[in-house]
Amino acid sequence: MPKSRNKPWLEFESPWACQPGTVRAIAPEDGVDAEFLSNKAWRNELEQPYIFETLFERRLHFTNDATQSAMLLADPNALICPYTRKMMAFLLFNPNPKHIVMIGLGGGSLAKFCYRHLPRSKITVVEISEDVIAMRNEFCIPQDDARFRVVHDDGARFVASLAEPMDVLLIDAFDANGIAPSLAKSAFYLQASRQLTENGVLVMNFWGPPDRYVANLSQARAAFGDSLLLVPVSGDVNVLLFAFKQSPPQSITDELEAVAQHLQMRLLLDFPRYLRRICQGYSLSDPQISTESQIAAVFGLPAQSDMPDDARDHEDPRPLQCQSVIETAEE
Repeated sequence: MPKSRNKPWLEFESPWACQPGTVRAIAPEDGVDAEFLSNKAWRNELEQPYIFETLFERRLHFTNDATQSAMLLADPNALICPYTRKMMAFLLFNPNPKHIVMIGLGGGSLAKFCYRHLPRSKITVVEISEDVIAMRNEFCIPQDDARFRVVHDDGARFVASLAEPMDVLLIDAFDANGIAPSLAKSAFYLQASRQLTENGVLVMNFWGPPDRYVANLSQARAAFGDSLLLVPVSGDVNVLLFAFKQSPPQSITDELEAVAQHLQMRLLLDFPRYLRRICQGYSLSDPQISTESQIAAVFGLPAQSDMPDDARDHEDPRPLQCQSVIETAEE
C-alpha cells in the first residue's frame, strides 16, 4: 500500500514489548529522528497522530490510550468497529441519501464504506487535522472526485457555511481528550438541524471522558426537541446519538422491517438488530426532569446538582477508555 505523498515519514519498531508491530509518524519539522519519536511514544508523549501496524491491521492513534480508527489489511473497506456498523443505521430512515456529510475523517472507515456501497450519494468529509488528511493514502481512502471530497476545515464552521442541504450528517470527531470541543462552542446543532433535508438524520458517536457529553447533548436537545434517541453499542463503551428531522421511530413497522431486511441482504450488516436497538433507545423528552439529569441517568454520571461546586467545571479524572476494534456478536 502506498505511503502518503508530500510528507516525509519516520518509522520505528513498536517500543511496547507486549504489542509487537511498527509505528509510523509524519516527520516533525524540527528534524528529530525516529529514536527520539520512539522514546516519546513509549512515554505516551507524542503530540501528533501516528499509525500502529501489526501483521493484520493498521490503526490510527492520537494517544497510546485509545484507537481512533482501525483497518484490516486484508479488507480495507470493512467496518471492523461495532459502532461504525451501527452508525450505518441511518439508511433505515433515509435509504437513498443524495448528500452525506461526515465530520471527522480518521482512518476513513465510514467514508470508504459509503463510497463503495452508496454509488449515487455525494460524500463530503470534513477534517480539521492536516496530519490526519495526510494519512489518507495509508488507509486507502479514495481520492477526491466528482462525488467524494475531503475538506480541511473545522466541522462546525463548515456546516455553518454550507450552501446546500444534506440528507445525512455523520459525526465521529475527536481530539486527544474526547469529543471535538468546537461542536459545543457554537450553534452547531441548530445549524445542522436547519441544513438537514425533510427526512434528514444526524448520527453522532459519543466516546471518551463524559465531561463533554452534557453540553453537546443539551444543545442537540434544544435543536431537535424530542426527535432524538441515545443508543448504546452493546459490548462497547460507545453511545450513538440519532437525531431526526421527523419524529423518531416509536415501533417497528412492517415498512421499516422490510427496509431492514433489504439492507441486511445488500450490505451484510445486521440492520434488523440495529432497528430494534434504535426503537429501544433512550429519549431525553421527560418534561419533569431536566435534560442534564436525564443525560446523567443515561450515562451513569452524577447530576450537576449532586456535584460539589468546585468539581462541576473540572476535567473528568478518569483515563480514556479504549475504543473497541474487536468484532462482537451483538451490537
